[in-house]
Amino acid sequence: MAAMQSIISSPMIRMTTRSRVNQFTTPAVYMPSLRRNATLRVRSMAEGEPKEQPIEPVTSASPVTPSPPPPPPKPRAPKVSTKFSDVMAFGGPAPERINGRLAMIGFVAAMAVEVARGQGVFEQISDGGVPWFLGASVVFTLASLVPLFQGVSVESKSKGLMTSDAELWNGKLAMLGLIALAFTEYVKGGTLV
Repeated sequence: MAAMQSIISSPMIRMTTRSRVNQFTTPAVYMPSLRRNATLRVRSMAEGEPKEQPIEPVTSASPVTPSPPPPPPKPRAPKVSTKFSDVMAFGGPAPERINGRLAMIGFVAAMAVEVARGQGVFEQISDGGVPWFLGASVVFTLASLVPLFQGVSVESKSKGLMTSDAELWNGKLAMLGLIALAFTEYVKGGTLV
C-alpha cells in the first residue's frame, strides 16, 4: 500500500491533462506498459532473510510445454597406448589378462585330463605336458596382444555378462584353482578325483 502511495504521489508520475469537455485538471495515474518480454518481480515482506528466486521472463500468455533435456554426450573411448612398454607394463592391460586366460585354459585342461585319464597335474606335466603348455602359451599370448597393439581396449568389447572385470575375476579364480589343485594333489599324494 505504501509503495502504491509513493508511486501515485511522485511528482514525475503525476501529470495534468486538460479535458476538452470541462476544462478541469485531473491527476493522471501512471500505469506501466506491459511489454511482451518484460520481466516481473514479486517480493514478499515476510519475516526472515529474503531468498533469491530465479527470474523467468514472461514470453507469451499461452502455456509453454518444456522441451525435454538434451541427451547426455556419449562417453569417448579412452585412448589406448600401443607401445610395447605400456602394454606389457606391470599395471598394463596385457600381463594379468594373459596370465588369467592361460590359467583358465590350464585349469579346465588339467581337470579334463584328470577325469578322463586319471592323471594328476604333476603327471600331466612330466608326461609331455610342457610342449602343450608352451604352444598354448604362445598362441594365446599372441592372440591377446594383437588387438592391444592395434589400439583396441578390452573394455570397449565388454557387453552384458561378458565384461572385462568378469574376465579378470575368472582368471584370478582359475589361478587360485590351479594352485589349489596342485597343492591338494601334492598333500594327498594322488589325483583329486
